[in-house]
Amino acid sequence: MTGFVDEQLRALLRVPVSASRDAERTEMVVWVDTAFNGGLVAPRQLIAALGLAKHSSTEAILADGQAVELEMFACFLDWFGNTYETQLIASDGQHPLLGTMLLAGRRLSIDYAANTVELA
Repeated sequence: MTGFVDEQLRALLRVPVSASRDAERTEMVVWVDTAFNGGLVAPRQLIAALGLAKHSSTEAILADGQAVELEMFACFLDWFGNTYETQLIASDGQHPLLGTMLLAGRRLSIDYAANTVELA
């Protein structure tokens, strides 16, 4: 899987997701966030546009120690030749995030000179 480094020096990948196993996938451009140990986070506007169904809620502790309740939405993710049903966390932010849970067992290479990202 290849991506790119943008003008703000964010490492970005295109991740295909949908609301159901058989639905057409939408490529979500995600910011690789190695400080986030979860899977996927997306802005509420994007979740609504994808038509994702709410799955559950969970409490989490943010980096600043603040306790928050997070809404989880079900989605289907194409990941290295397989389709997985997974949960996506809703956020009030502007950028979708991909965390280290999806990087486990993979090799991430970011070349800031060439502005390229590779996940293998």
